[in-house]
Amino acid sequence: MVTKILHIDKYKADPGALEEAGRILRGGGLVAFPTETVYGLGGNALDPEAARKIYAAKGRPSDNPLIVHISQVSELTPLVKEIPAMAEPLIRKWWPGPMTLIFKKSGAVPDETTGGLDTVAVRMPSHPVAAALIKASGIPIAAPSANLSGRPSPTSARHVIEDMDGRIDMIIDGGECEIGLESTIIDVTGAEPELLRPGFITIEDIRALTGGGKIDPAVTAPGGDGLRPRAPGMKYRHYAPKAPLAIVEGEPEAAAEEINRLCSEAASRGQKAGVICSGAMAARIKCPLVAELGEDESPESAAPRLFAALRKMDEEGADLIYAQAYRDKGVGLAVMNRLRKAAGYNIIKVHSPLG
Repeated sequence: MVTKILHIDKYKADPGALEEAGRILRGGGLVAFPTETVYGLGGNALDPEAARKIYAAKGRPSDNPLIVHISQVSELTPLVKEIPAMAEPLIRKWWPGPMTLIFKKSGAVPDETTGGLDTVAVRMPSHPVAAALIKASGIPIAAPSANLSGRPSPTSARHVIEDMDGRIDMIIDGGECEIGLESTIIDVTGAEPELLRPGFITIEDIRALTGGGKIDPAVTAPGGDGLRPRAPGMKYRHYAPKAPLAIVEGEPEAAAEEINRLCSEAASRGQKAGVICSGAMAARIKCPLVAELGEDESPESAAPRLFAALRKMDEEGADLIYAQAYRDKGVGLAVMNRLRKAAGYNIIKVHSPLG
């Protein structure tokens, strides 16, 4: 398959410029496109065969549900059995935006799109290209991240081309993604909102708006192998670079000292170690291969750079990777969720762990 690359200015993303992409989607083909979070791999959400093509292109397990993207709230009603009252303030506050909600699905949504679940994940992206593409196609678009299954999510068209060239019909290059982490996923089918995947919208934000909200245990710990994932990113290993990754958890000075020791040991064995950390910690690191996640040690600065840093480790041929830990607060919960999954929960604790 020859994959067409379409370059588009996100500030001039009208449906007319995306007419060909819309035709591909309506015809059952696949189109990768930018959102404010990461690039998505889109297909017709109401077409079982299109969903199967998405799973095949990614090498994704078919029980891992897809997220359905819409361009306006009126497009939600045909996809769900009901809109619970708790969902309404969330929709008013964060749609369009980096939030996915889990509803009981209607009969219009095929099981292939939902991974066999009786629920459907829906999001309304704020990125102008994504919104224009949905309008140009005239259909809801099912779209997981546009990477090979298990690999770091793509935050630029270059990343998508690395993984998807020759596998899909079109890649829309709309520049770099601003947020850099996948959307926050909230289940609104229970008694209170439940965070299934952390993102830019935090559990603190959810609780402040709704007065409630709990966190699924799989956010911070491995899920059971026998469990069917309720949302993308809950069960299988995700975001992983090619080399083994370990998270070094502790106060910055002690963590940097341990990372330097580990890198020195790796060099003595003839291995190339890489480090992913903040600019503040990088000043203490003696390893020559470092990917910086912003100048300070804040997760807000780390989030847009994390997946690119993981891919840099692959590009530079790292044999081992060590990553700085962040606190499980605010956006830090999302950053650590991605790092833990990328590392397969391989944590090195130095002195007192971060609280």
